[in-house]
Amino acid sequence: MITDNSFDVLCLTETWLKPNDYIGLNGSTPPNYYYKHEPRQSGRGGGVATIYSDILNVTQKTGYRFNSFEILLLNVTLPDMQKKSLLSLVLATVYRRPGPYTDFLKEFAEFLSELLVNFDKALIVGDFNIHVDNTNDALGLAFTDLINSFGVKQNVTGPTHRFNHTLDLIISHGIDLTDIDIVPQSDDVSDHFLVSCMLRITDINYTAPRYRLGRTIVPATKDRFTNNLPDLSQLLCVPLNTQHLDKMTSNMDTIFSDTLEAVAPIKLKKVREKRTAPWYNSNTQSLKKETRNLERKWRKTNLEVFRIAWKNGMSRYRQALKAASSEHIRKLIENNQNNPRFLFSTVARLTNNQTPPELNIPLQFNSNDFMNFFTDKIDNIRNTITNVDYTASNMSTSFVAPKEKLQYFTAIGQEELNKLITVSKPTTCLLDPVPTKLLKELLPVAEEPLLNIINSLLSLGHVPKPFKLAIIKPLIKKPQLDPSELANYRPISNLPFMSKILEKVISAQLCSFLQKNDIYEEFQSGFRPHHSTETALVKITNDLLLASDQGCISLLVLLDLSAPFDTIDHDILIDRLQNYAGIQGQALRWFRSYLSDRYHFVYLNGESSQLSPVKYGVPQGSVLGPLLFSIYLLPLGNIIRKHGISFHCYADDTQLYISTRPDETSELSKLTECVKNVKDWMTNNFLLLNSDKTEILLIGPKNNTQNLLTYNLQLDGCTVTSTTVKSLGVILDSNLSFENHISHVTKTAFFHLRNVRSGPHTRQSGSSPGHQIPSEIYQSLVTEQLVSKL
Repeated sequence: MITDNSFDVLCLTETWLKPNDYIGLNGSTPPNYYYKHEPRQSGRGGGVATIYSDILNVTQKTGYRFNSFEILLLNVTLPDMQKKSLLSLVLATVYRRPGPYTDFLKEFAEFLSELLVNFDKALIVGDFNIHVDNTNDALGLAFTDLINSFGVKQNVTGPTHRFNHTLDLIISHGIDLTDIDIVPQSDDVSDHFLVSCMLRITDINYTAPRYRLGRTIVPATKDRFTNNLPDLSQLLCVPLNTQHLDKMTSNMDTIFSDTLEAVAPIKLKKVREKRTAPWYNSNTQSLKKETRNLERKWRKTNLEVFRIAWKNGMSRYRQALKAASSEHIRKLIENNQNNPRFLFSTVARLTNNQTPPELNIPLQFNSNDFMNFFTDKIDNIRNTITNVDYTASNMSTSFVAPKEKLQYFTAIGQEELNKLITVSKPTTCLLDPVPTKLLKELLPVAEEPLLNIINSLLSLGHVPKPFKLAIIKPLIKKPQLDPSELANYRPISNLPFMSKILEKVISAQLCSFLQKNDIYEEFQSGFRPHHSTETALVKITNDLLLASDQGCISLLVLLDLSAPFDTIDHDILIDRLQNYAGIQGQALRWFRSYLSDRYHFVYLNGESSQLSPVKYGVPQGSVLGPLLFSIYLLPLGNIIRKHGISFHCYADDTQLYISTRPDETSELSKLTECVKNVKDWMTNNFLLLNSDKTEILLIGPKNNTQNLLTYNLQLDGCTVTSTTVKSLGVILDSNLSFENHISHVTKTAFFHLRNVRSGPHTRQSGSSPGHQIPSEIYQSLVTEQLVSKL
């Protein structure tokens, strides 16, 4: 329907889709289109959605909820080639269920009042279930008077429902509409008619083709690149100093990027405005043509025989589309039944929201807005931490310096480098001189200079500037959050591919040294070989269950930190590496170079922000970041042990717990003192404990915990109490029954199961949906949920 009519926007009411149910919209959204959906929060039916072309910039305006009608409110902008706004309006898709209308008239009047005050151009469409065509209908008369009093225009005249009533309306403000058309639909599609219109944009011709910058890389590019590559002997010499090494690294990037530009230059490529689905074949194309011809005959003659023929033709066309789609997906599943990753991504494309996150970012924000916000956020957290006395922190924490020292990193061979590059994901970013996928193909000619530069960086203890630059893309934290609030975004950093290869070399040797010399914190499960969230949870729950079996009660405290990876102090981290981890000599020099003179910038809508120095924290998106953070926390274990408190950590997730006899609850006060000391240590180390998000759970046999149900842990003036807590993805309750967690996991599994059953891959021609689920899909989605989370 969308592509056949060349619609830029299609608004839908009564989608009957539940929250997080995207499979129906995914199947209805053509290529080069996206959608927004507002489901009914409870009960059956309802739901409103908008499918729109990618030529539009669309952001959802949140916070509009009414009891008497459902609404999806969008800000729609039509940009020109320079991304300047040609037109901006608010589009509201409304559904009002039949029934009492007193509240509706009041709430809709309030909505209109606020809308017209804040926006010059507005379009409100949807199914109002109001007979505006009936002059004797009380609601119809009241509603007409209401919209007239606000000076808005109702544009639909004529029946929009098979019972010949006008229920579906288009209400405009500050907008000129033309060519309003009402088209009856087949009964198997809807009992409502399709209502369409044209939006007039004065003196603007937007028919020019759209272009984007890009390279054309084909299989022959590899050979052309190799043939055009200049002599690389200058990259094979042994650098005398770090300045020489910086020049070699820069020359390598320049040679690679210049050669790529010669064989696959960046060009303006025409954007294909209309792309057919992969299952659109000659049969469906023929049926579509036949159906359109029948529709034209019916409209021309208005004969019933042609209307019936058109409806039958439309039914055959839709069935053929479903069959072709099912067959296409069935073949994909059959041909990749031994590839779980592909199966999971295939089903995800069918069942998850496919709108790219960057499309939710309002045009009012530019790259510098995000860069300033992310920088100010970390500066504010650092400024919140007061009374920093690092010397006092060191004096209060005893440690045993490791006997063995890591003085230097060992050079690697070609085989190790090839393996590292080959097994790495082919992800790439704008900072890479050549795309990662092409670099892998070029290894036979590129591996020798790459190996020489990597080993030179190890021997000289140096990291070049190109390896210390990161590109940031803002990502909304959760889909339902307001995209117009900068606080709802997190920074996602990308580093050059070869910088991550260098970090993998360092990480492997550092992990081996830490493991061999028993330097790891015993109760730190994050980013260690043979450790995981599973080992951490097994240790914690086993200790708590054993205590419960002995008739003891336990208190579990889950500490929460604010942006801990971004606030750690570089000087303190160097001290940890030197004194706690035994890193010295050239190896320590490498880490000093790695942490100094780092920069990052935000890239958004084709524009880059100013460079911003990375003054604190471990590099986001890096390989070494999590490992360095674990080393930074090495003294924390002794702080906790001093109080006789059990604990376990996974990266920045710290969990404290203590068990005692029910008649010895005074022991529980140790936790309060321990948390206070932990907070003091964290403050001295530029880590901010978030008291508001810290949780406590009382655990033990029910008869022993009855008298302590009101026990509160006072933390920084905040009382922290919880009936359930989520620990590393597992929901724990006071009885450790796991009932809440099992309920959550099975609910998620059933959700996936329902999505799979309703998908086109389970449908056979002439049968109802969901009769048979491919075992590969079931294994990929449902069994994975049960195995990984139970």
